[in-house]
Amino acid sequence: MADQQKIHPVSVPEPAQVAPLPKPTAPLVPRGSSRSENGDPERQQPAPPLKRSLTPYSPLKPPKKKRGCCVRCLCWSCCLFFLLIVLIGIAAAVVYLVFQPKLPKYSVDSMRITQFNLNTDTSLSATFNVNITARNPNKRIGIYYENGSHLSVWYKGTNLCEGKLPKFYQGHRNTTQLNVHLTGQTQNATNLLQLLSNDQQQGKIPLNIRVKVPVRIKLGKLKLMKWKFLLKCSLNVDNLSQDNVIRIRDNKCKVRFRF
Repeated sequence: MADQQKIHPVSVPEPAQVAPLPKPTAPLVPRGSSRSENGDPERQQPAPPLKRSLTPYSPLKPPKKKRGCCVRCLCWSCCLFFLLIVLIGIAAAVVYLVFQPKLPKYSVDSMRITQFNLNTDTSLSATFNVNITARNPNKRIGIYYENGSHLSVWYKGTNLCEGKLPKFYQGHRNTTQLNVHLTGQTQNATNLLQLLSNDQQQGKIPLNIRVKVPVRIKLGKLKLMKWKFLLKCSLNVDNLSQDNVIRIRDNKCKVRFRF
């Protein structure tokens, strides 16, 4: 039998202590020599990259102002105003289709002068009687002629005399003849009489009759608000002699109304 091999512990000698190296009194890199590109790896470690946000920059928007009560009231007022215009237009269209309104027609039939003479103070006194025919051609509309009318006779920008229409009601398809009395006085009328004499020799004296009369329109049984008729008649007469027959050569009347 083979002898068993014995293992004896072997003591390992401790390593000899190495004395620390003395600190260098001179720089490791001599002067004039170039340093390494990387430098000291312990002192010149690269700084970590800055983290940039991927969200794009947008300026802060000012907060939206809330609509106040004034803006809402203005919007509602505009809507109501346009709605009112639409309703008025619809009502006007219905009235026009149902009643088919037409303007009245007027004509100057005759004229008589009871006074037309020059006074001692060179003023002119005139008194006219004018017959006017008013026609209402409407089938379903009546006309109320109210107080406050004014009628005047003009010659070349000079008001000779004035008066007013009577108050009356004119029914459907009615023709009414009106006799209007007018009086007036013109100061410093010497030159005016000279112009009249020249026109009278030619047998054509231009006159203008202007009428303003407030009226109310009656639609069926409904009486509307007060309007105003404006009438202008242009006519030519042969003379303006006192107590003489005056012949109207031609006349044309235009009427319009306003509120």
